[in-house]
Amino acid sequence: MSARGFRVQCNKWSVLVRLLLGEIPERTIFMQRGMERALRPYFELANAVRIGDLELFRTVAEKFAVTFNADRTHNLIVRLRHNVIRTGLRNISISYSRISLVDLAKKLRLDSANPVTNAENIVAKAIRDGAIDATLDHANSWMVSKETGDIYSTNEPQAAFNSRTAFCLNMHNEAVWALLFPLNTHKEKESAEKRRERQQQEQELAKHIAEEEDDDF
Repeated sequence: MSARGFRVQCNKWSVLVRLLLGEIPERTIFMQRGMERALRPYFELANAVRIGDLELFRTVAEKFAVTFNADRTHNLIVRLRHNVIRTGLRNISISYSRISLVDLAKKLRLDSANPVTNAENIVAKAIRDGAIDATLDHANSWMVSKETGDIYSTNEPQAAFNSRTAFCLNMHNEAVWALLFPLNTHKEKESAEKRRERQQQEQELAKHIAEEEDDDF
């Protein structure tokens, strides 16, 4: 029992560390036998971070506040709010080519006294950190997402396909050539035949010299 409790605690801290690092834990972590119930609060927490829903994040934090306090993880969970907002902002920047800061604050569900100013500061920091690819239109209070180029409108896919096709054809040709002409086989055969001819000529020459020497005597 104590060993299982230790594993549960390790998994809880592991989930929090990964969430703080901007990663989303695999679903299988929360489905381990005998741990589903204990890890349920952290599963709902990870789901709120994954979809970037600040309101859902608040609900989960309040719903399992007793559990988080008992686990002494409440202070770390508070820090996840920034990750939730950034994830939600990233999702919005992908979905909208342009959105007003007023609507952005509503979608992020910011609860500050001045949500528009808060949204502008959040967007500016996210752009500076490279979290989103967008610009701020201060005059009109918009966030303008930069268009993602369609790679299939360029020649790059064709060039990559041609390169792979050429590689496959060259490999096929080299394989056929290797089957038809095994490496150095013809050279080895040719040298063996020459060797036998040379040995035969040497034997005949030696025999002829011996016969001439016998005639002299």
